[in-house]
Amino acid sequence: MARIVLGIATSHTPMLNAPAADWPRFIERDEKRALLDTDGRPTTYAALLERARPEVAAKIAGEIAASRMAARHAAAEAALGRLGEVLRQARLDALIIVGDDQDELYHADNMPGILVYYGATIANVPLSGFRGPEWARRATARHYEEKTARDYPVDAALARHLIGALIDREFDVAAADSVPAGAGEGHAVGFVHQRIMNGHIVPIVPILINTYYPPNQPTPRRCYTLGQAVRAAVADYPGEARIGILASGGLSPFVVDEALDRAILDALASKDGRALQDLPRAKLNSGNSEIRNWICLAGAVEHLALEWRHYEPGYRTPAGTGTGLGFAFWS
Repeated sequence: MARIVLGIATSHTPMLNAPAADWPRFIERDEKRALLDTDGRPTTYAALLERARPEVAAKIAGEIAASRMAARHAAAEAALGRLGEVLRQARLDALIIVGDDQDELYHADNMPGILVYYGATIANVPLSGFRGPEWARRATARHYEEKTARDYPVDAALARHLIGALIDREFDVAAADSVPAGAGEGHAVGFVHQRIMNGHIVPIVPILINTYYPPNQPTPRRCYTLGQAVRAAVADYPGEARIGILASGGLSPFVVDEALDRAILDALASKDGRALQDLPRAKLNSGNSEIRNWICLAGAVEHLALEWRHYEPGYRTPAGTGTGLGFAFWS
């Protein structure tokens, strides 16, 4: 029978595509961004800066020193390299990618809660129409092809099997066999092609969860049981295929929440599915919402061991904005 033999989780923030020297420049965007505090309440950059306790402000000041940022950047680059090598060594027949679509292919007029893509290929197209400074454009562009569109292989047979098996397990999934003309895969999938596979191409099956946009965000419990159902569906797939599953996104953008990030990683290490399913939904909005992808992965890799994890609290401004940079693999 087919089997999930590898699990990978990775952040996909543009911070990972930017040089360390550009990390402090994210303040230009963070000062204007609608933010949520670590309790999930709306806030602003100025309010975060004003409310920071002296000991917290001192800690963040140390974290955003140039030398510390350079060290964190190097560690994150090494972590991405390790995940890429693990992927290459796994000899996979296909990789299921669990990610989110941030108003890229799907919009408010039709936003599926869970979607499985089953076309024979999926395009990755160069970034266009970016509004923002050039340094930010360069970072965002690394999720995509540099000059010309490229079609990447999809394991359409596995995707169709997953769609049918998930429906049999009472998941009313949406399905798509193509993207709109001229469009391509979103950043969550593009990051995997550009930064993890990095030339070692494995056929994929994209599973997109609406992590970001009310009113139809799946609950943490639904995401976990989706992962369990994916694992069961793979086990029912004819043949001896070696399948991987990868969660793309997270951990805590756009305000670093070390307590939440470390709690997620600890729950993953201890296989505490209940803790993951019981996460407060108020803390899983905005960038934090991508933690749903990690929760889905956890359900799919219950039978595997967490072999390695790495975490960097990616502070980039005095207000504590940034991204909790997380990386892990199971085998």
